[in-house]
Amino acid sequence: MPFIKLQFRPGVNRDQTNYTGEGGWWDIDKVRFFSGYPQKLGGWVKYTVSTLIGTCRQMTNWITTFSDNLMALGTNEKVYIEAGGNLNDITPLQETTAAGDVTFAATNGSSTITVTDAAFPSAAGNYVTFSGAVSLGGNITAAVLNQNYEIDSVLTGNTYTIIAKSSTTGLPVTANASDSGNGGAAVIGEYEISIGNPGGTYGYGWGAGGWGLGGWGSGTTEPIKLSQRDWWFDNFDNDLVMNIRNGAVYYWERGSLVDPDTALAVRAELLSEFANTAGYDPDAVPVKVMQVLVSQQDKHLIAFGSVPFGSTNVDDFDPLLIRWANQDDPFQWEPLTTNSAGFLRVSRGSRIIRALSTRQEILIWTDTHLYTLQYLGTTDVFSLQEYADNISIMATRAMASASNVTYWMGFDKFYAYTGRVETLPCTVRQHVFGNFNYDQADQVVCGTNEKFNEIWWYYPSATSNTNDRYVIYNHLEKIWYYGNLARTAWLDSPLRLYPQAISTDFDTQLGTFYNQEAGVDDDGVAMENYIESNDFDLEDGYKFILTKRIIPDVNFSGSEVSNPEIDMIIKSRNFPGSDFNNDNDDTANVIATSVDSYTQQVFIRVRARQIALRIEADTLGTQWQLGSPRLDGRTDGER
Repeated sequence: MPFIKLQFRPGVNRDQTNYTGEGGWWDIDKVRFFSGYPQKLGGWVKYTVSTLIGTCRQMTNWITTFSDNLMALGTNEKVYIEAGGNLNDITPLQETTAAGDVTFAATNGSSTITVTDAAFPSAAGNYVTFSGAVSLGGNITAAVLNQNYEIDSVLTGNTYTIIAKSSTTGLPVTANASDSGNGGAAVIGEYEISIGNPGGTYGYGWGAGGWGLGGWGSGTTEPIKLSQRDWWFDNFDNDLVMNIRNGAVYYWERGSLVDPDTALAVRAELLSEFANTAGYDPDAVPVKVMQVLVSQQDKHLIAFGSVPFGSTNVDDFDPLLIRWANQDDPFQWEPLTTNSAGFLRVSRGSRIIRALSTRQEILIWTDTHLYTLQYLGTTDVFSLQEYADNISIMATRAMASASNVTYWMGFDKFYAYTGRVETLPCTVRQHVFGNFNYDQADQVVCGTNEKFNEIWWYYPSATSNTNDRYVIYNHLEKIWYYGNLARTAWLDSPLRLYPQAISTDFDTQLGTFYNQEAGVDDDGVAMENYIESNDFDLEDGYKFILTKRIIPDVNFSGSEVSNPEIDMIIKSRNFPGSDFNNDNDDTANVIATSVDSYTQQVFIRVRARQIALRIEADTLGTQWQLGSPRLDGRTDGER
């Protein structure tokens, strides 16, 4: 019997049975297809030494006219701008005290500091930055006090506690008997806006979320959904405009100084404050917005979902209203005959879910329809057209564009917009949507990996409350594959060498900033990966075949060690519905053998009607691509 060349169709198909999909691939993790053949995913390494506080869900990257390469990152607790690998906290403030309004009191032998501030505007878990303090006399020095602190507990209406920490190590600092001062008369407290939820929270009545939500005695009669904190970012020339989803709009000004450090030390402020400084009506700026976006071709700042002009009441929020500021002037929101500020209203759906800029138009998803917004350049400014109805969209970040096509995840299938809306054929549809936590669907994040022509979706599996899986569509080869990896944010920017991603430790609520596709390992740890074929017959599916050896065909190019290796595994069974064979006198079990770059042939003995090929690796520094291995066997009876 001649050698059997093992060549499998690229992509994974889980919408058929294992046996029906003969000639393809059945299971996979951290493996992609490149030119039709499977290879291990690229690795990832930490990009910043500092961690992010909170769960990051939004990133945006832009370069200023001063050549600053800036990355904005929004978590449920903070807003950062990363520059040169350093994280700069620009979280907006809700209040700044006068000098002397804040005093401190320490207790000997304790790291808990009691802070007194009449009618402070914050709650436990929120953040405050102190400045102007002097030493309390002992271990609690000025450097310890003049930092950013999380409020540990609230004692009364004018007192709360913090846990003193070292300004260099971040470890707790214990007061001694000499710490009897109050910090001096020049202490200033800067209170940041309240933090949000790291993920969606669901419940009924009192106790479902924060203290007092649901109303006293509501019990199980009032369902409550506390949405996760989401930020939206876009750059307006050198500056950054942002908003909390269904919240206020803020603005960060890069400024005209060549050195960016001065600007990076300044926090974002309400857009209405900039409007007031510019001489415009601050009340014209919408006080509640679903998403802000800059139409870069015509320089309009647009709010999707907004309070109407003339209202400063957040309860007047209209989730279908679109408003925009004057052209090239993000601070002027009052519609006048002398400017281009204005508004439109989407007619169908109950709320706008997302707006996404594409090359020639802005796509707008409601919960049931897809619209396009196009700049006219006339007195009407923009036109709104309906493109599709009876569609679904999984989450606000469930879409991405590549090669002038926009892809997104719906509730039970995938879509593509090419000028018209199409259902995207998917061979892993049941695998994805049959194991999905719909209660945490808002966490879905989608992004591109253009180097490999891929669209990635990270999503939470049915037993997880956070993103723990991904599914990939290769839009060049039109194939699907999937795996396990936890990421809460992803951005493939043409301005960075690598795709950027965030992984969050939900126990500590700290996020790690990674360069993806960098190296071949999991930040210095071996990356476990595998791919397994569908079962295939060795002859007619009736006769047994006895295999004697396999000729590997594996490329280890790109490995970072001198002895890279993988495990090549042969799994056998006699019937499609049976388990893989166990070791006995007449059948072969699952056989694994190590293969490296010097392996010419491997002698094996497997007797079965069907076998599957599995490649796996968990060795440090190993990169591999599978070619077309050959199998040597002969007919060995019918029983």
